[in-house]
Amino acid sequence: MSEAIYDLLAIGNALVDVLSHADEEFIAQQCADHGMNRGAMTLIDEKRAVALYADMADGVEVSGGSAANTMAGFASFGGKGAYIGKVADDALGDIFSHDMKKRGVYYNTVPLVVGAPTGRCLILVAPNGERTMNTYLGASVEMGADDVDADLVASARITYLEGYLYDRDQAKAAFHKAAEIAHEAGHRVALTLSDPFCVDRHRQDFQYLVNHHVDILFANEDEITSLYETETFEQAARIVAGKCEVAALTRSEKGSVIVSGGEAVEIPAIDTKVVDTTGAGDQYAAGFLYGFTQGMDLRTCGYLGALAATEVIAHIGPRPQIDYHELLEKVRAA
Repeated sequence: MSEAIYDLLAIGNALVDVLSHADEEFIAQQCADHGMNRGAMTLIDEKRAVALYADMADGVEVSGGSAANTMAGFASFGGKGAYIGKVADDALGDIFSHDMKKRGVYYNTVPLVVGAPTGRCLILVAPNGERTMNTYLGASVEMGADDVDADLVASARITYLEGYLYDRDQAKAAFHKAAEIAHEAGHRVALTLSDPFCVDRHRQDFQYLVNHHVDILFANEDEITSLYETETFEQAARIVAGKCEVAALTRSEKGSVIVSGGEAVEIPAIDTKVVDTTGAGDQYAAGFLYGFTQGMDLRTCGYLGALAATEVIAHIGPRPQIDYHELLEKVRAA
């Protein structure tokens, strides 16, 4: 087994998030006119990104991308992390790089010099906190196997793969390369399914990944039932129990279920006022993986995930607004 320098390495779409509150009428009209997927993610081109940005109300702009959000949360807990993701050599790319390094996350992916600009995700937040995402991937889709730093992967206890990235052949090659390097080094691989939209597009590929390359799986209820095309959550949970070492399955207000072998640990949801659900799954993964890399039991890992998710849905934006290290005191007191 190679020596672990980092607790966690994440590979994903490097984006800048633009979040804006929107009323029901605006969201419904956008869905009808432009085919947005309410409560989910829709890929858009640069022209559509410019037009939607102009129509949105004033909002908040923050560095984002699902796996990058997870790394921000992981670092806030005190975990030592690294990140691989492609931005362009432009102003937004500089902001993204600066934000990651400022949070203590190692980041050295070579930026794209010629071609698409840095990607961005335009997020409409409904009055009930539900988010509808419109993603222009930009430079992030240019990431391929050559961007996977073999030494970096081999030096991480867990390599965490973002399902949103899994859309082009070069990204698939990057995933497989990273998974093989991690396992050859004696370390684990984690995957988040990211969105039902992603599962529908890549169901067979994701099933193959889970069966052959993934040790720890993250999915919400819609994603896991879609992955195995089951009628109930319970059926899907039983299936995935035999596919990977650990599956952390979130169920919104129903909490989460951690499945590992013959064990199923239920973690209750924590009551809070929901302002914006953007980043809830990302921060759940951050808390869970921090606990896991520190040798905590599955129940404690799930509780940390729930605490982190609860913090992020109580405000606008997908990243923590407090030092997550404070949450560890709640765990010790529990």
